[in-house]
Amino acid sequence: MKKLNLGPFNIASSLFATVVRSGIGISSHAAVVKPELSLKLYDIEGCPYCRLVREALTELDLDAEIYPCPKGGERYRSEVIELGGKEQFPYLVDTNTGIAMYESLDIVTYLFATYGQKSLPLKWQFGAFHKVGSMLASVARPGLGLKKVASQPPEKLLELYSFESSPYARPVREYLCELEIPYVLRSCGRTELGEWLLPPVRELFNIVPESKLKNRKELQEKAGRMAIPYLIDPNHGVALFESAKIIEYLQATYG
Repeated sequence: MKKLNLGPFNIASSLFATVVRSGIGISSHAAVVKPELSLKLYDIEGCPYCRLVREALTELDLDAEIYPCPKGGERYRSEVIELGGKEQFPYLVDTNTGIAMYESLDIVTYLFATYGQKSLPLKWQFGAFHKVGSMLASVARPGLGLKKVASQPPEKLLELYSFESSPYARPVREYLCELEIPYVLRSCGRTELGEWLLPPVRELFNIVPESKLKNRKELQEKAGRMAIPYLIDPNHGVALFESAKIIEYLQATYG
């Protein structure tokens, strides 16, 4: 069994990856149109191109079913070849419009046009810059979220409340990818000033930001507090916060 280390260096490198991306994939401005049917993203967590798509999902406050396709993976890579004709990632399937597509920046443009109902924001028009920045973020996490490890697949999709640049959610997503465990990504970007405070600070001063976003409000109601990441496993009736606890649970249950 792969021994995971979620010590200070791990979190520090995850924080560095967040800093490299200069705050992208943290705040949200909810999409004008929400898809009725789930978006499906075939994804590799440590892939710099896949990261760009997940950042756009956070910024548009869009959920998606994530189907991890790590190197050596056997569960979903064949689906991508069957659907699109080649083994390339990311790969988005939108059954709402009948669109399926490769290429990260094409997907980002599509998401903003279709669900944001607007042209690509200025910051996203510097595509080459974003690719380089995302590559640097991947360098900060060498080998993580890239290669398959043995696991038992769940019957039902797990749910993960997350935003892309969260340094604490990142290790959880990396391990889910390595395990090839599919999940529903519940985007929880920040919209309110108080949400930029760390959970212990908010709790100390009894600050409860009134987010306008559906997932954040639901999480506050379900769990009694707002913190990222938050995992729900309907297969075992388990729901829990804290990266280390979630990873320990995933390792014991599916690893």
